[in-house]
Amino acid sequence: MKKVLIFSGTTEGRALARHLSSKGVPVTVSVATEYGAAVMEDDGVDVRVGSCGGAEGIAALIRGEGFGLVVDATHPYARTISEHIAEGCASAGVPMIRLLRAGSGTPDDVTEVGSVAEAVEFLKSKDGVVLASTGSKELHLYAGIPDYRERVVARVLSTRESIDKAMELGFEGRNLIAAQGPFTEEENLAALRKSGAAWLVTKDSGDIGGFMEKVRAARRAGVGIVLVRKPDEEGLPFDAAVRAAEDELGLEHSDAGVPAGRRSVTLIGIGMGPGDLTQRAAARLAGCDLAIGAKRMLESVDTSGMDTLEEYRADRIAEYLAEHPEYTDVACLLSGDTGFYSGAKQLLARLDRSVYDVEVECGISSMVYLASKLGETWQDACLTSSHGREANIVGLARTNAKVFTLLSGEDTVHALCRLLLDYGMDVDVAVGQDFGYPGERVVRGTPAELLEQSFGSLCVAMIFNKNPDRRNPIGIPDEDFTRGDAPMTKSEVRALSVAKLKLTDDAVVYDIGAGTGSVTIEMALTAVNGMVYAIEKETAAADLIEVNKKSFKTPNVEVVRGLAPEALRDLPPPTHAFIGGSSGNLRQIVECLLSKNPDVRIAINSVTIETMAETAQVIKDLGLVEEEIVSVSVARSKKLGGYHLMFGQNPVYIAVVRGR
Repeated sequence: MKKVLIFSGTTEGRALARHLSSKGVPVTVSVATEYGAAVMEDDGVDVRVGSCGGAEGIAALIRGEGFGLVVDATHPYARTISEHIAEGCASAGVPMIRLLRAGSGTPDDVTEVGSVAEAVEFLKSKDGVVLASTGSKELHLYAGIPDYRERVVARVLSTRESIDKAMELGFEGRNLIAAQGPFTEEENLAALRKSGAAWLVTKDSGDIGGFMEKVRAARRAGVGIVLVRKPDEEGLPFDAAVRAAEDELGLEHSDAGVPAGRRSVTLIGIGMGPGDLTQRAAARLAGCDLAIGAKRMLESVDTSGMDTLEEYRADRIAEYLAEHPEYTDVACLLSGDTGFYSGAKQLLARLDRSVYDVEVECGISSMVYLASKLGETWQDACLTSSHGREANIVGLARTNAKVFTLLSGEDTVHALCRLLLDYGMDVDVAVGQDFGYPGERVVRGTPAELLEQSFGSLCVAMIFNKNPDRRNPIGIPDEDFTRGDAPMTKSEVRALSVAKLKLTDDAVVYDIGAGTGSVTIEMALTAVNGMVYAIEKETAAADLIEVNKKSFKTPNVEVVRGLAPEALRDLPPPTHAFIGGSSGNLRQIVECLLSKNPDVRIAINSVTIETMAETAQVIKDLGLVEEEIVSVSVARSKKLGGYHLMFGQNPVYIAVVRGR
């Protein structure tokens, strides 16, 4: 098989060398610097460093080593070496393939010149610091700029040769940056800002070389861009060059994987409506080639000059981007702010950071805007959303002086007001509608007053409670409950049982054998953003739970009428369960709980020795993790004359277990 000599120094050259080597082709790569050799390590190719001695030296190398194919994959601006390679191949009589790097296209806001010398002439009449990122070979030309030692900051490769050359020209200290690209947008932005640059001089290194990352950073920094355009030359793009090499070597065609440049995706919060985009976000959007968002988002911003996709679902967006690699600079438009109940969360989880450089530009949230309209602070508000999701607004408003919530249209405003009235909430509500649009307004009043009002399709609300109840809900006195003849877990035992469950704020809890619902209520007050399902077979007791639910303002309680475990079948998986009564079905109930969630945490209360014995057997037979079993004996005082006597209550056994 023919031996192949690749003159490299670019990502494309390295990719071609790896591809041919993987097919068993003997490949030698010639690079100009030690860095070029370092990036080729462990790729199964022979690497040579340094000059070959012009066209004659290249011809001698080809003849001496017996190379049958040469590929010129050098940098597009390295005209001299390309000319030498072409002359050497012609002299040696071997075929040559010129691999060209695809350009990025010249953006409208870029000043294009034919050479570094022309860039220097252009900058002589301009003011401000210049960041020169055109390499060290032509760095001496910048000496033509008046006071260049103070005005020009050179960014060169972090090699001894490049640094020495820059320092010989007087570039040192803050006027010299030694680093290896390609650079991300943020790295470019940091360099521009740190140097205080007013101008950036760059070559078109293509998407692979990070050209658009430089352009975007310069736009964000307000820096002028001077582009040294690529010389015109004939050659083949990467995929065609691979096929040409395979044909010359008699190999079957296979996908070499076009070396793609880093793609950029920016999640942009557009604010509330038209005209609310921040200046940073507007500048970022202007440089994109594709804008994605729901219809309202796309209509709210200027998308002229770019393609658009009407889509808001994260999985569909990720699929579309994977199927359309031609888009390298993408904006995903999101309502309001990206950090407040936004689709940004799902998008951030779906975007592969090995493929995309992902950035986020925040927007003006309707919460901030409503607070400003009301003359209120929002740092002391509880924040939630009822837009397309469930939220315990009553529970939050009961315990907080201010609650902000996202809503949808008029029906959600009226539903909120009816809910507050049903639970006897003494609150005021301020509703903001259609922010950023002609129908924008803010209305404040009681829930009853707002039920008489009409509202737009984009609504938010802030609820004000002058007397929020911030007390710890554990240990409610027994007499505060509406009881009837149903059994009730006493206050002290109830407090310990709920504490042992270690409920989270958003717990999903079953109260099995709920009785009057005293344990249900305390758990619902503790897990204010969760849900408690009170399972009770007796109709009278279930009715009492409904009464206590309204009395204690806990809409996050759902009464399930029936016998466990059958009554549990259609409920969502629990994170916690309290078993106060099992009606002889303890084993079946626990098995049902474990089938729904093997990690469920369970507290089982027993009043009799027989029930405790059954509990111990179930723990053993089902292999439950036994955290603790405690016996609680409570005595309460009664006053007789001038004395207090203690009267003991029946001991209660509390077993705390979990599935695993």
